[in-house]
Amino acid sequence: MTPEAASEECRALCVMAPIIPVLVIGDASKARDLGRSLVAGGLPVLEVTLRTPAALDAIRELSSVEGGVVGAGTLLTTDDVLRAKAAGAAFGVTPGSTDRLLDAAEANDLPLLPGAATVSEAMRLLERGYSVQKFFPAESNGGVTALKSIGAPLPQVSFCPTGGVSPANIENYLALRNVICAGGSWVAPSPMIAGNDWEGIESLAREAATLPRQHAPDSA
Repeated sequence: MTPEAASEECRALCVMAPIIPVLVIGDASKARDLGRSLVAGGLPVLEVTLRTPAALDAIRELSSVEGGVVGAGTLLTTDDVLRAKAAGAAFGVTPGSTDRLLDAAEANDLPLLPGAATVSEAMRLLERGYSVQKFFPAESNGGVTALKSIGAPLPQVSFCPTGGVSPANIENYLALRNVICAGGSWVAPSPMIAGNDWEGIESLAREAATLPRQHAPDSA
């Protein structure tokens, strides 16, 4: 898969909803109910971070949720790419980008949302062909102000900011023309998952799904 093709596939996923839930799942048996709640609330694209031993099993469970598209986040190595793809991940997300990691995703036909934190990193990814990127960690790297500044010289790059994005600042991010969507964990809080509060999570998802954004789907 070429970087250009990967970005087009990721673009199609990113325009499906304003928020991509960033999920840290410690118990794979809860994954299906969690996924159903988020999808029912209007957030069909789900990112499961590979930060727990249960992550790959959770991806397998979520792969069977009707209407959902599950991807693997926190990809760091070639082995992560291979394991995520084998578990059923439809796309991958990285906190940063290395040649080896990009090579692995391209060789294994895994659409990738690669991470960038600086203008130079964003330029390097764009030079390779990635026009849709993750901006991480967003708030620590200047947040809305930084993305607005990056958008001036690099208007052809669309970003999914993640890291420190919350209900308090999300509308400011989505108001930027170079923000296609954002990644957020607040739509699936750990206490709600632990308490099986699927109605509460669906309600949070519904609120997030209605957030306005400048980068409207029909302009992507």
